[in-house]
Amino acid sequence: MSISAALVKQLRELTGAGMMDCKKALEETGGDLDAAVDWLRTKGIAKAEKKSGRTAAEGLIGVASAGASAVVVEVNSETDFVARNDAFQALVADIARVALDTDGSVEAVAAAPYPGADKTVEQAIKDAVATIGENMSLRRSAKVSVGSGTVATYMHNAVKTDLGKLGVLVAVETEGDADAAGAIGRQIAMHVAATNPMAIDVDDLDPAAIERERAIFSEQAKASGKPENIIEKMVEGRLRKFYEEVCLLKQSFVINPDLTVEQALKEAEKDIGAPAKVTAFERFALGEGVEKEESDFAAEVAAAAKG
Repeated sequence: MSISAALVKQLRELTGAGMMDCKKALEETGGDLDAAVDWLRTKGIAKAEKKSGRTAAEGLIGVASAGASAVVVEVNSETDFVARNDAFQALVADIARVALDTDGSVEAVAAAPYPGADKTVEQAIKDAVATIGENMSLRRSAKVSVGSGTVATYMHNAVKTDLGKLGVLVAVETEGDADAAGAIGRQIAMHVAATNPMAIDVDDLDPAAIERERAIFSEQAKASGKPENIIEKMVEGRLRKFYEEVCLLKQSFVINPDLTVEQALKEAEKDIGAPAKVTAFERFALGEGVEKEESDFAAEVAAAAKG
């Protein structure tokens, strides 16, 4: 089949592999982008993680916390210029605070009463669009709570308190000292911001993701020509390494790489005065998962002139 240059470019941006390798991968997989990524990984040409690429969404991430709950929201705008607008920043902060009194779903947050006005959050956003003159939307939100303990928040490169482009929540369940739990929780939130884990522990990983890795590792191991029993050990070893890379508790703690996150939490129990457990986390990076459309300005002008 004919593989377009645009598809080859997209695969290259996702994997960092060479253009010819990307073209070959797409030819071998019938143009299936995900399968082409796996093909490149099997050949040792691409790593497991995809590059985030450029994204279309601008705007802000907002976090808010109260008691044993915290929320994170993403409100998008068309340009970063609007994201620096005081009115937009106030809107995002208000939406985050409103979200605390909901179940955290986008639908519930959008329908919630906006503070100081006889309208919903959804209507407040529409009014802001009319006032500021740029499209905006509440893209996503999440709420994390604990029965006892604390939910720590962290905002990376904050433009204002609790507003920025990367926000994290980490729930620490404990019967011990909440302040001490909050201190280690914030450090773990900083770690999550840096490493972007897939799950808290192995049991929380998507079984399909594990099987996908197992299949790739098996193909790589078979290529070594080793006996079957050795291949099995090689695959299990690579899976253990995979778990250490993507499971929060198994990762080396960025604040003290001599410890895993699990070990660091255990150490913190001395100050907390009771067992502590990470039960949930949320990490919102602005615009992640939204592909940016690259525009050809000259073509746009030409099209408008024909118009």
